[in-house]
Amino acid sequence: MKQRRILVVDDEPGIRQSLSGILEDDGYSVEAVESGEACLAALPGGGFELVLLDIWLPGVDGMEVLARIQEIPFGERPVVVVISGHGSIEAAVKATKLGAFDFLEKPLSIQKVTVVVKNGLEHRSLSIENSRLKGDSGARWRIIGESVPMKALRQQLTLMAGTNGRVLIYGESGTGKELVAHALHSLSPRAAEPFVEVNCAAIPEELIESELFGHNKGSFAGAQEAKIGKFQKADGGTLFLDEVGDMSLRTQAKVLRVIEEQRFEPVGASESMQVDVRVVASTNKNLDDEIEHGNFREDLFYRLNVIPFNVPPLRDRREDIPLLAEHFLREFTTAYGRKPKELTPEAFKVLAEYHWPGNVRELKNLIERIVILNPQVRVDARHIPLNPSKRQPDRSLDRFGSLQEVREAAEREYILKKLEETSGNVTRTAELLGLERSNLYRKMKTLGIGPKE
Repeated sequence: MKQRRILVVDDEPGIRQSLSGILEDDGYSVEAVESGEACLAALPGGGFELVLLDIWLPGVDGMEVLARIQEIPFGERPVVVVISGHGSIEAAVKATKLGAFDFLEKPLSIQKVTVVVKNGLEHRSLSIENSRLKGDSGARWRIIGESVPMKALRQQLTLMAGTNGRVLIYGESGTGKELVAHALHSLSPRAAEPFVEVNCAAIPEELIESELFGHNKGSFAGAQEAKIGKFQKADGGTLFLDEVGDMSLRTQAKVLRVIEEQRFEPVGASESMQVDVRVVASTNKNLDDEIEHGNFREDLFYRLNVIPFNVPPLRDRREDIPLLAEHFLREFTTAYGRKPKELTPEAFKVLAEYHWPGNVRELKNLIERIVILNPQVRVDARHIPLNPSKRQPDRSLDRFGSLQEVREAAEREYILKKLEETSGNVTRTAELLGLERSNLYRKMKTLGIGPKE
């Protein structure tokens, strides 16, 4: 096992010798120098993970050395523990505020030295690991695609991630609504806090209140232990209500109150709890229709739909199919330890002509199946198990999977035409369409039309 390297910086020979002996006995590789200049000269390329630094040094003093160390790139920067003599505690505290991990007071205690050094090295390892995981998380939730809709979506994510505005993500099943929610969270100031997901379509109605708000022990039959709800788990972070259109009206009423007040009572509790949660929701339904049919509360819609996001179906962004396919190929060949594979032009043609009713999720599952079942390095058209009846070029209305989609596309085109006629004047457009201005705004949000579009 590689020894962890420590640099001791002190102008007293006895301190240097004592610290070196203590740390070497604990299995560390130690180098000791007598000045700030020698410390700064030893750091580049030295591989030191921790520096024990005396504040009072001749020439370049400890504070200056500490400031220089903070300029070293994060992954290469050692943890600094300052050493202070009697009467210099105030300076040591100042040093910790400037970036030092901790301080040791002279005369040095062997036990204190051992504990502080151990904690400092663990802190450095955890910081580097957290940074790596955050980077992995950013890559994991990367939005892939160079089509116009996806570029616009990424731009909208960048603009809106830093706010606390509630977001409603529209899109068919399999388009990547959950990915967008994760990306929004990872780019936000809440990224270090929890991201908690609730699949509103998968939880039975009788259990969803307990799932969202938690419950006290004995509050209902089967509640043998207290349970923490999703809102409490997401405190400080983001709560993602996936497929919120499937939530019952009774639960909608309670969620509306929590969103407004950021306060709720667990099932069976008499006292309320305060939380700070950003709510992001998604739906594959047309909520205008759900409101019209009495299945969704209009007031909740207005609370959730502060910032609407629209994730396009894969058939409307076919130019992204090669990028996604290659991304999934790399992901699954790495995950399964297979040799890198490549798709032939004929294979790409088959993918491009397919209708993709299951959207990106279907493409991902297909590529995983290809990687598992096909040992060939070159993947040809014959290796792609797609339904031939759905291998058709995207012509006219063929790209729409349902009558609802045809209607929405026609409405969007017609509204855009009228907006163009009025030079973007929403009030005048509403008059031409025979709609209230507020209704037109809501319709535009649902269809993904910006006021300036």
